[in-house]
Amino acid sequence: MRKRKKKTSRLYGMQAVTLCISTTMVLVLLGLVVFSVLSARVVSDYVKENLTVTVMLGDTVSVDDAKRLCSRLDKRVYTHHVVYVSKEQALREQSEAMGSDPSEFLGVNPFVATLELQLTSDYANRDSLSWIARALKKEPEVTDVAYQEDLMDKVNVNLQKLSLLLLVLAVLLTFISYALISNTVRLSVYARRFIIHTMKLVGASWGFIRRPFLRQFIGIGLLAALLACIILGGAAYALYVYEPATARVVTWEVLTVTAVAVFLFGFVITAICSYISVNRFLRMKAGELYKI
Repeated sequence: MRKRKKKTSRLYGMQAVTLCISTTMVLVLLGLVVFSVLSARVVSDYVKENLTVTVMLGDTVSVDDAKRLCSRLDKRVYTHHVVYVSKEQALREQSEAMGSDPSEFLGVNPFVATLELQLTSDYANRDSLSWIARALKKEPEVTDVAYQEDLMDKVNVNLQKLSLLLLVLAVLLTFISYALISNTVRLSVYARRFIIHTMKLVGASWGFIRRPFLRQFIGIGLLAALLACIILGGAAYALYVYEPATARVVTWEVLTVTAVAVFLFGFVITAICSYISVNRFLRMKAGELYKI
C-alpha cells in the first residue's frame, strides 16, 4: 500500500514538473511576443524622432538671432531636439565627407546656416509636417524648410505593417498557448478523475473539490511565470552585454510590462484551464469515466 502511494505521489510530481516546464516554455514565447510588440513601439518612436527637418536660415541671420530662434523652437510642442549648425560647421562636415573643400575652387562658402530639427514621434508624419513647415517658413530668419517626405512615409508604413504583424502573431500565439496549457492541465486532471468522483460520492461540493486543483495549477502557473521572467531577463541582459546600445530599446518600462503580462498570462490561463477541466469531470457520471 505504501509503495502504491509513493508511486502515485511520484506520478503526480512528474505531472506537475511536466506542466510547469511546458507552461514555462509557452510563457517564454508569449513574453517574447509582448516584448517584441512593446519594443517595436519604442523603436518606432526612436526612428521617427531621428528623422531630421532642415531649417535653412538667411545669410544675414547672426549667430545670436539663430540661437534665439533655436530657443523658441525648442519650447514648441512638436520639437524633440533642435541643433544649430553654422556655415563654417556645415563646410567642415561636408569637406570631411567629400574629401575636398568646395570653398577652395568656388571662392566662397556655398553652405548656409541651418537648424537641424527633430520632431516628437507623434508629429513625425505627412500631415503634421505640412503645417509645421508652413509655420516655420513664417519665421523671418527662415528661408526654406527641407525634409524627406517619402522617407517618413515609408518609415510610417513599414512600422504600421510590423505592428500589425506582431499583433496578429500575439493573438495567434495566445490561442496556441491556451490550447497547449489546457491539454496539459486536462491530462493532469484526467489522471485523478476517479478521486474527483470519490469525493463527489462522499458529498463534497463542487467548490470544495475544485479548490485544491485551482490552487495547485495556479501555483504552477505562477512558478512557470517566474521561471519565464528569469529566462527573459537573462536573455535581455545578455543582449545588453552584447550590444549596450539596445538599452534605448530594452527599457525598464518594457521589461516591467512584459513581466506583468507573463504573470497575468500564467495566472489567468492556468486558472481558466483548471476550472474548465475539473468541471468537465465533475459533470460526468461513473460510467462515463471509464469510457474516456
